[in-house]
Amino acid sequence: MATVKPFRGLRPKAELAAKVASPPYDVLNTEEAREMAKDNPYSFLHINKPEIDLPPGTDLYDDSVYAKGKENLDRFIKEGVLIQDEKPCFYVYRQIMGNHQQIGLVAGASVEEYEKNLIKKHELTRADKEEDRVKHVNTLNAQTGPVFLTYKASEEIDALINQIVSRDPVYDFTADDGIQHTFWVVDNDEEIKRLQEHFAGLDCLYVADGHHRSAAATRVKQMRQKQNPNHTGEEEYNYFLTVIFPHNQMYIMDYNRVVKDLNGLSKEEFLQKVSEKFEAEKVGANIEKPGQKHEFVMYLDGDWYRLKAKPGSFNQNDPVEQLDVSILMNNLLSPILGIGDPRKDKRIDFVGGIRGLEELKRRVDSGEMKVAFGLYPTSIEDLMAIADAGKIMPPKSTWFEPKLRSGLVIHLLD
Repeated sequence: MATVKPFRGLRPKAELAAKVASPPYDVLNTEEAREMAKDNPYSFLHINKPEIDLPPGTDLYDDSVYAKGKENLDRFIKEGVLIQDEKPCFYVYRQIMGNHQQIGLVAGASVEEYEKNLIKKHELTRADKEEDRVKHVNTLNAQTGPVFLTYKASEEIDALINQIVSRDPVYDFTADDGIQHTFWVVDNDEEIKRLQEHFAGLDCLYVADGHHRSAAATRVKQMRQKQNPNHTGEEEYNYFLTVIFPHNQMYIMDYNRVVKDLNGLSKEEFLQKVSEKFEAEKVGANIEKPGQKHEFVMYLDGDWYRLKAKPGSFNQNDPVEQLDVSILMNNLLSPILGIGDPRKDKRIDFVGGIRGLEELKRRVDSGEMKVAFGLYPTSIEDLMAIADAGKIMPPKSTWFEPKLRSGLVIHLLD
């Protein structure tokens, strides 16, 4: 089953929603966030990237950063920028990017079900990033960034959600990047009950994006449970902020790779080694993205190449080994280019597909990188199969678009 809980959301006044809503904390660096928020005192970046209001060079993990986030959140509440709903509600959040539309339920998801793997994961977390989110949530006493969950689509849930989005929304704006964000409040008790009943009929939920936030919510819950002799399991810290989308509305883009050097090989030696596990065709100065699974594109020395994994070069029956990110790592990046742990190796970098193949070409042509690889996107079905098998996807396997905006609703922990 999947437990979803309404909550008293803390959210912007309608006329300020577009100014408050910001990109997630982890898609901007400090300089980008400071520039984006410099003329906007209402930007949620003052809360989820609070180092922008501290002296340049401040350690991102210094206690002063979390304290500033708490100070800014309290100020937003005091000044009436953010107002808490009177009763527990669900919310519905629609995003439109070009021809793609996705509509999700904003709800509290159960930490206990996350602990029991009824909310399934597919990634490992990094200790430093997880600790950062623990301190942020605990200091602010709030979950400020939603976890992106998915589930196997349900016609009954679709029908309920479509009924809700036929009404007038409370927020509807298009951000600077052209993505439209529309938001509804669900405060009708009967609709809340029916949504809970339909979600309770699902086998499980899946973390699509936000493993560090969900892991941090779990740690905060465990800390607070130990500190609370009257713990009942119904406290707000037992739930974490999520937006839950049906799997057939997910849009995953390619997540590409660039590498600094050829590991001491000449261009000819490198291409020879590549040809052992891949069919390689040089196509010249222009190319399109891979058109199907197990196809790759490579940019080297001013030319594009199309690569295709040779039959038998990977285990087709293993849900992790047959991923294109695994094939590239196991047959090329590791044995030929000597890339070790991709989480730590400084010779490799990752480029979200939203930036296009031109960004790969630019990184190589600039001399910063030597070779680039474009991949076919991982499918949501692959993600769910790996989570169902209790396995872990390689790092940087999925790039979800559009990104959820932070600040449209906050979950307070008391």
